[in-house]
Amino acid sequence: MAEVGIAGVRKSYGNVEVIHGIDVEIHDGEFVVLVGPSGCGKSTLLRMIAGLEPITGGTISIGDRVVNGVAPKDRDIAMVFQTYALYPHMTVERNMGFSLRLKGAGKAEVAERVRQAAGILGLEPYLKRYPRQLSGGQRQRVAMGRALVRDPQVFLFDEPLSNLDAQLRVQMRTEIKELHQRLKTTTIFVTHDQVEAMTMADRIVVMRDGHVEQMGTPLELFDVPANTFVATFIGSPAMNMIEGVIEPGDPPVFSGGGVRFDMPATGAVPGSKVTCGIRPEHLELAEEGFAATVSVIEPTGSETLVFTRVGEHTLVALFRERHHFEPGQTLTLRPRPGTLHLFDGRTGQRITETRAAAAPAAAENA
Repeated sequence: MAEVGIAGVRKSYGNVEVIHGIDVEIHDGEFVVLVGPSGCGKSTLLRMIAGLEPITGGTISIGDRVVNGVAPKDRDIAMVFQTYALYPHMTVERNMGFSLRLKGAGKAEVAERVRQAAGILGLEPYLKRYPRQLSGGQRQRVAMGRALVRDPQVFLFDEPLSNLDAQLRVQMRTEIKELHQRLKTTTIFVTHDQVEAMTMADRIVVMRDGHVEQMGTPLELFDVPANTFVATFIGSPAMNMIEGVIEPGDPPVFSGGGVRFDMPATGAVPGSKVTCGIRPEHLELAEEGFAATVSVIEPTGSETLVFTRVGEHTLVALFRERHHFEPGQTLTLRPRPGTLHLFDGRTGQRITETRAAAAPAAAENA
């Protein structure tokens, strides 16, 4: 196991810079997820850690060794790709032991390490099968087993669950997390799926356009997002965002687009433009609040998503209680006290370090 240090790392293709001086410290034995939309640079960063992409500037270290000029095979890492990249003419057993044989390991050592990895991943019944005889989940386990037998300092996963169906994704992310808890090997996992990031990571690195927007534990990012991008990217369904202004008063009042409520101790200058964030699960039915017209209802069984129109905004409310709503029905909603997020209307950066309290004010009709 080893720490991974990423210091001032940049990547350019000709005159186009795609990674802009990233600094990330990954602790020994930590499970870190790089997450962000397509094109944000997360896979490029992972490939630079692996040595598959040369870096333009900065340093990457694994343990106490800078690996900028070290070949991938000598970095003591193992990588699992989105595509399984299994050799179709080799059995599971030979696929898993191939890298060890290339290193010149003896037959007994290869057999023992393959046996141990197969036991951990539940692959013993399939060792004599070929990849074409396996399901998608079994092939991904074989790809993981091929990485596992190398006993590396660092595991790198590049969107390994993207090609699996929904049920298998849930199963495999549980298996990967259990594997990490057992081995305690430093792991860097790339995904565009924020649910995978939230459920698997010790810490999450949120990326956008080659920059790190925020790094922290899953609940830190969920509870105290640094800006509007992180606030809307982390959490499903996404946080509601309402643009408006802070009106002076005691307490101050947020007003925007048909929504109006009290916001004590916001830290914002009265009269300034702000963006108020409300998570769907923090909107509740109330006698006093703002009027919202139901447009679409999405029941999922354990919860119900209700899409509403409030003035110029579409707001999503999430209810875990059973309600009978109809399209066109008017609801009175308010934010649950202590759950609001406030961001600068110009920069999108968080204004308050702690979430402001909310209390209902007189409704402003759309």
